[in-house]
Amino acid sequence: MSILFSPITIRTMEIENRFVHSATYEAMSNEKGEVTDELIKRYKTLAKAGIGLIIPGYLYVHPAGRAVRKQAGIHTDEMIPGLRKLVEAVHQHGVKIAFQLVHGGMQTSKAIIGQAPLAPSGGLRNPMTFDKCKEMTQLEIEETIKAFSQAARRAAEAGADAVQLHGAHGYLISEFLSPFFNRRKDSWGGSDEGRFRIVKEVIQETRKVIPDAMPILIKINTNDFTPKEGVTPKIAKKYAGWLRNAGIDGVELSCGTFFTFHVVRGEIPSKELVKALPAWMRPLAKLQFRKLRPQCSFVEAYNLAAAEIIKPELGEVPLILVGGMRRLSHMEELVERKYTDLVSMSRPFIREPLLVKRFREGKAEQASCISCNKCFAAIANDLPLRCYVDGLPPL
Repeated sequence: MSILFSPITIRTMEIENRFVHSATYEAMSNEKGEVTDELIKRYKTLAKAGIGLIIPGYLYVHPAGRAVRKQAGIHTDEMIPGLRKLVEAVHQHGVKIAFQLVHGGMQTSKAIIGQAPLAPSGGLRNPMTFDKCKEMTQLEIEETIKAFSQAARRAAEAGADAVQLHGAHGYLISEFLSPFFNRRKDSWGGSDEGRFRIVKEVIQETRKVIPDAMPILIKINTNDFTPKEGVTPKIAKKYAGWLRNAGIDGVELSCGTFFTFHVVRGEIPSKELVKALPAWMRPLAKLQFRKLRPQCSFVEAYNLAAAEIIKPELGEVPLILVGGMRRLSHMEELVERKYTDLVSMSRPFIREPLLVKRFREGKAEQASCISCNKCFAAIANDLPLRCYVDGLPPL
């Protein structure tokens, strides 16, 4: 039997195989941020494939942290019934589910949240919206920490098996961890220890309000790829050791922020992406995308080199590796050689929801996703998540 179909336990959560559905924004919630039938249908289909652990798209923990219009929320108890339906749809097929918790930080807009976006440090402009962010006060930081812990409580009440803190891709926790975004001189910045403080406190407060058996996972960047140095593999290695000491139960490694296209690799569908921007920004955006193309070409397992540096610091804490997973034999090798404990995919599951079932039955040796990234462009234009390899509808 392939090692990818061997079980693994994270804290007390037993997962039947090593496949993880990496959190993927679906653009399927309603205006209130509630779970819809369309969203439930998507994860019910994915669960039928027998993916070991499903992490749905990021759920915002606070109204000021909503990143995009059709994002689902976990910011109020009113969200629990819908989230419970989502959990039940996945559990029907014996699959585990973790809710990813996020605050958008400066990666949102005043048009969405009705105020200046919050960030560790003020003055920076979101390159997609040109909104200038506001530096968070001590009270706002404390309120945000509580928002994360209360969101985790709601996840537990909805029946989720685990929670994952989103500390990657330039959202608020990622911003606090990054020297590029976090330029504070107080105890919430000024050093790697200061920048890590919010993560440590979120973990501590979350552990107080969820069942002891429930795992707390986190997704972090291995490299920010920001204009000036942010998180690097060296810093991520340091954070990994601190996360282990803080009691984290699993770490997913990713990379990139909204300042570049490095979050995903492959084609940059600039024609479709720029339609999500104001007309005056489109020419400049096209030029920027053209410059990024050579750096963002597809590379298999593009976070692997960083994982080799970071994994030893995690000890027995399981590592989840995302980014460019395509060939079954290569994924097997990564787990067999202990470069990672689980493999995580996003785009392959958009094109082939039943991919894990096909792998198990010997009907596929690799994912058919060609990394055209038109699915990425679709959600940027508020279109529901699916494979758009043949092109987006007229926008």
